[in-house]
Amino acid sequence: MNKLTIMASTLALTFSFSAAAKVSEAEAAKLGNELTPMGAERAGNADGSIPEWTGGVTAPPAGYKEGDFHPMPFADDKPLFTITAANMAEYQQYLTPGVKAMFAQYPDTFKMNIYPTHRTASYPQYIYDQVKKNATSAELAANGNGIIGASAGSPFPIPQNGLEAIWNHTLRYRGKTAQLQRNQATPTAAGDYTLVETEESIIFSYGDTEIDPQQMAKDNNLFYFKQIVTAPSRLAGTALLVHETMDQEKDPRQAWTYNTGQRRVRRAPNVAFDAPGTASDGLRTTDDFDLFNGSPQRYNWTLKGKKELYIPYNDYRLHSDNLSYDEILKPGHINMDLVRWEKHRVWEVEANLKEGVRHTYKTRTYYLDEDSWQIALADLYDNRGELYRVGMLHSINYYEKPLMWSTLEAFYDLNSKRYIAMGLDNQGDVVNFNKPLRQRDFTPQALRRAGRR
Repeated sequence: MNKLTIMASTLALTFSFSAAAKVSEAEAAKLGNELTPMGAERAGNADGSIPEWTGGVTAPPAGYKEGDFHPMPFADDKPLFTITAANMAEYQQYLTPGVKAMFAQYPDTFKMNIYPTHRTASYPQYIYDQVKKNATSAELAANGNGIIGASAGSPFPIPQNGLEAIWNHTLRYRGKTAQLQRNQATPTAAGDYTLVETEESIIFSYGDTEIDPQQMAKDNNLFYFKQIVTAPSRLAGTALLVHETMDQEKDPRQAWTYNTGQRRVRRAPNVAFDAPGTASDGLRTTDDFDLFNGSPQRYNWTLKGKKELYIPYNDYRLHSDNLSYDEILKPGHINMDLVRWEKHRVWEVEANLKEGVRHTYKTRTYYLDEDSWQIALADLYDNRGELYRVGMLHSINYYEKPLMWSTLEAFYDLNSKRYIAMGLDNQGDVVNFNKPLRQRDFTPQALRRAGRR
C-alpha cells in the first residue's frame, strides 16, 4: 500500500475551515503523474487485483455510433468468482455493511459476480486541465454550503476533508447538457410494479468550460433540471423544475412543481433534504437522487480514508436495450445475474447529522470511486442508528463524451423489504449529451407549458 493510501486510511479528517485551503502548486503537480488527472492513485494495488490506470476508455468500440446503446468494451470477460451468503465471510473486508445486510436479508437470491477490474473512467482533456486549475483555486464557501474559484470539473481532486470529497461527487463532470428518458419502479415484496416514465432535461451550467469561475460565482447557478412524468396516466403531466445554486447559503435551491389536477405551478421549497422523491412511494428522499445531491449543510462530514471494495462497475450488461424491465426487476432486489462487481479503491465519507437539525437519516456513509468521484454505494442509518437503506449506483463510461455516470440506481429499504430502481432506460432512447437546451425552457412559465402537453 503506498504512502497516499496509508495516510488516507490512517487519518479521519473532519471538516474545518483551517483544512479547507487550496493545495499548493507542488501538490497539484502530482495530478497527471503519480496521481491521475482526477486525483486517484495511478498505480495498481499490491496484488494486482486493481490495475494501473492507463487512461480509461479512450475510444468507443468498433461499430458504435452516437445514439446507440453502449456495447460492453470487454465482452469476453467471465466472472472470476461469485460471492454468496454461504461464502461471504471469506471476502468481508471488501464488503460494505450495506452489502452484508443484503446477504442477510436475501440469502437465497442476493449474490455478487466478481469480474476483472477495468479502470475505465476517462474525461476530455479540457476537463483534466480545468480540474488541475481547480486544485489551486477552489475553496469552500458559505460555511461549506458552497464553493468558489472552480468550474467544469471536480473542484478538490486532492481533498482535505469530507466536505471537499462530497462536493467532488456533486460537481463531477456530466457534460454541458443532457436529455434523458428515465423510468423508475417500486416493486412490491412480491415483485409487482407499475413503471413510472419520465423525461428529464438538464443544463449543467457548472460543466460549461466557457464560463470561468468568476462568472460562475456571479451567476450562482450549478444546473437547471426539469422532469416531466409521462406515464402512468394518473401522474402524466406532473412536472418538477429545479434551479441549483453554487452558494446555497446566499440563495438556497429554487424549485417549482406543476400539478395537473390544479393546473398550477407552485413554488416548492420543500424539494430538498428528506422530502419524499417524485413518485417514490416513500422509498427515497429528495437528496437520495444520484445517491446524494443538494445542500450538505445538515451534516458534519468526515473523510475516513481509502479502502478497497467490491462495487458495481462497468454495468453495460444492465444497460442493454435487449433487456426487458421484467428481466431486471425482481422481488427484493434487481436481478443480480445482470450486475457486474469489480474491486476498486474508494474514498469513504461519513455524514453525521448536526445537533438541533432533523433528517430521516442520522448517519450516511458514502463510498466514492476514486477514478470518477461518483458515489458507488451508500449506507443510510435511521435515527436509532440502525441500518435503514442501502444505495447502489450502477455506472458505465459514456464513451462518446467520455464521462462516467449512472445507468441505474437503486435504494433497498431493509424494513419494508422493498426497493426503488431509478434510471431504467433499456426500452427508451439513450441519453443525449448534445441536445440543444435553452435557459428560457427552464422557467416556471415553461414548466406550465411542458406539464400541459
